[in-house]
Amino acid sequence: MDGVEGFPPSPEYGESPRYPIESVDNALRILLLLGERPRLRLTDVSQYLDVASSTAHRLLMMLQYRGFVRQEPSTRGYIPGPTLDGLAFGVLRRLDVRTRARPVLERLNADLNETVHLGRLEGSDVHFIDSIESGRALRVGGRLGRTMPAHCTSNGKAMLATLTEADLFRIYPDEELTRLTPNSVGTRTDLVRELAEVRSQGFATSQEESEEGVSSLAVALSSGPTPLAVTASAPVSRMTAGTRETVLAQLLAAAEEIDKLLL
Repeated sequence: MDGVEGFPPSPEYGESPRYPIESVDNALRILLLLGERPRLRLTDVSQYLDVASSTAHRLLMMLQYRGFVRQEPSTRGYIPGPTLDGLAFGVLRRLDVRTRARPVLERLNADLNETVHLGRLEGSDVHFIDSIESGRALRVGGRLGRTMPAHCTSNGKAMLATLTEADLFRIYPDEELTRLTPNSVGTRTDLVRELAEVRSQGFATSQEESEEGVSSLAVALSSGPTPLAVTASAPVSRMTAGTRETVLAQLLAAAEEIDKLLL
């Protein structure tokens, strides 16, 4: 979309949606404009969107209702609201977590020569925000950017074990759970029982529960408002009892180190 004179152009990515919603697009463009200026006046928004002042006002009122903007009493201009600030800080914090944890993950990967992951709990899913593959020919693939059911992974179970039972039941309102393999936890009752064991022993395991042929151990971090966990994954054939002890010791040390870096 071409820029209006005196205003920056709106970025476009990919093809235009088949059924565009103009009001949604206009609200998003207001937020983009707010990123370019310290504050917006009603006339700025009206001119930028090429809409009537009444339309611009309604859009701003909706954004204010959701906390994306707020109006300064002194200037009557619109500035970022608490919701927008929260989103920005959340994104920065997530980027900061990955940046700070990366050297520890690289060292853990080199020491174990197995694939390691850093995951974040998002509802009932685990989102892998970093992953470093093993250099071995037979290895577990990286999961950077992937989202998987938390109860099917050691990473997810380690984080779920940090929640209260009330929060857990809110995330899992139903008894039956989705399975990724025949070994995945299939009911909420079984999950609650397994999470009690995770809390008792201080780590979580997965034995071909997310992928056949893959075994993993995970340890949850204790810092920050968002649950995080670090995992080491290996082919089942390499995850022997002796190997598990070595992996667990290094995972615990890595989790402790990352926790200190995030304080």
